[in-house]
Amino acid sequence: MNMDLFSNLQNGLKKATDRSTPLADRMRPQKLEELVGQKHLLAPGKPLRVGIERDELRSIILWGLPGTGKTSLAHVIANLTRSDFIPFSAVLAGIKEIKAVMSEAERVRAYGRKTILFIDEIHRFNKSQQDAFLPHVETGNIILIGATTENPSFEINAALLSRSKVYVLEPLTVEDILFLLKKALSEQEKGLGAEPIEITDDLLAQIAVFANGDARTAYNTLELAFQLAPLSDTKKKIITPQLLADTFQRKMLLYDKSGEEHFNLISALHKSMRNSDPDATLYWLGRMLESGEDPLYIARRIVRFASEDVGLADPAALSLAVSAMQAFHFIGLPEGTLALAEAAVYMATAPKSNAIYKAYESALQDIKMTLADPVPLHLRNAPTSLMKDLGYGRGYKYAHQFSERVTDMNCLPPSLAGKTYFAPSGEGYEATVSERLKEWRSKVKQDREKAEKK
Repeated sequence: MNMDLFSNLQNGLKKATDRSTPLADRMRPQKLEELVGQKHLLAPGKPLRVGIERDELRSIILWGLPGTGKTSLAHVIANLTRSDFIPFSAVLAGIKEIKAVMSEAERVRAYGRKTILFIDEIHRFNKSQQDAFLPHVETGNIILIGATTENPSFEINAALLSRSKVYVLEPLTVEDILFLLKKALSEQEKGLGAEPIEITDDLLAQIAVFANGDARTAYNTLELAFQLAPLSDTKKKIITPQLLADTFQRKMLLYDKSGEEHFNLISALHKSMRNSDPDATLYWLGRMLESGEDPLYIARRIVRFASEDVGLADPAALSLAVSAMQAFHFIGLPEGTLALAEAAVYMATAPKSNAIYKAYESALQDIKMTLADPVPLHLRNAPTSLMKDLGYGRGYKYAHQFSERVTDMNCLPPSLAGKTYFAPSGEGYEATVSERLKEWRSKVKQDREKAEKK
């Protein structure tokens, strides 16, 4: 298939030894045996490996964080397949290019040839663009391999997703990345093995940790440190701890404020507070703030937590959460982060109760599932004589005129009379509320029984 519109992957592989090519691209694996990690997918006998080895792949979606090997796996498939292999970037192409590829794939299929279409960052295509692939996947004109860092459930057309097998690539381990770094240092043709370099195992381990599961980040860091290192008297490039620290600048934490990792991290923060773990709470809070999350978003979630998970077990929690948000408004970054930390740790160490949350959800369920009964007449105000004549306010009992400031008056619609939503826990202040409600409800029951006997 000859299409100048697209970069030819096979030609790109021939440039692997070009020293001007980034180290990460030069070290890209060419064979299945060279792929590191993903043993759950690529170990001998695994379905994905068998499909690649037999050149019998069906449409697949490769989902994983940056640097986990999605594109490298596509390179390997390109080397092994007997099909036409077209790499396609969702960043650079549009509907016109999609139609051109589909037309060519349909044409060559008539001659008995298969087309494998690799789409990098497939999530960048909108749903209508993804629809253009659907009929050709269904008819077999193309075998689609999509690579994405985003959750396919949210970003991939449901119809297209149902016709593809999703494979989840896991972040590389520190050991995996150490192996790759040492290979790059020893590989003379493609790596840095031909260069006199001195770097300790401890510094290599620091790079591996810094990479955070991303092989490309590890390669790029090693290459930059090598480029910055001055030649010693012995004509060696010596990578020192200070040089490496200057290369790092600071750890770039994985984060996407609009993607799945955003929700993963806020979930981790919320659940750590719920589990009364102040240490994990501080860690996840710091991860979000250092990654560039909007501190006011975090403040809003802490306010929500105060109501949802602490509730009346500690009524001061909500006030403290709102105060922390206001404090951050007042002093901003970076000092304001301590106000958020104080609020988050307070939530983690406060007594917990979701009784308010459960009660409100239960009430909402009845609101949605039952008829919207009119407000009982005795609960209505009667500002006009007509309303009084119609019975508005008749039978209303003013609680302050009764003992314990509670009456046997029913305040729910008749269809829900006697329904209980709020069941306070025995935690913190809610234990006091629970005892108070027991006394009130007992009194109301007795008063109603007396009224029935009259």
